[in-house]
Amino acid sequence: MILMTPVTEDGRTDSRFGRAHWVALAEVVDGAISRWDVHEVDWDGLHDAGTHGSHHARVISFLREHGVEAVVAPHMGEGMARMLTSSRLPILPASPGDAKASVLAAVNDPGRDAWQPVPTIQLH
Repeated sequence: MILMTPVTEDGRTDSRFGRAHWVALAEVVDGAISRWDVHEVDWDGLHDAGTHGSHHARVISFLREHGVEAVVAPHMGEGMARMLTSSRLPILPASPGDAKASVLAAVNDPGRDAWQPVPTIQLH
């Protein structure tokens, strides 16, 4: 299974999904990481360079290009979550700290609930 998670320069889980500067692609086989590649995507710089739709298209293009089967993320906006859900990509919960440990925890703990976006509260 190929998973993608946002990471910091020092290999920790980044709290930003759509605004991540780096992401890691992890291939997990038999409950262990067999490949770990970090990509500089610059989504933090590109996020406001166009519409939300164009940014979401950039993200989904990256995921499809790399054969990602699920994402491990601590947080993302509702629009991004809808886009991933409609693309049938599972969103697994990330843990703070070491990003590799976070990916393994998300994959190896089947009793853990999948991440769900917090509903937006409309203020009138």
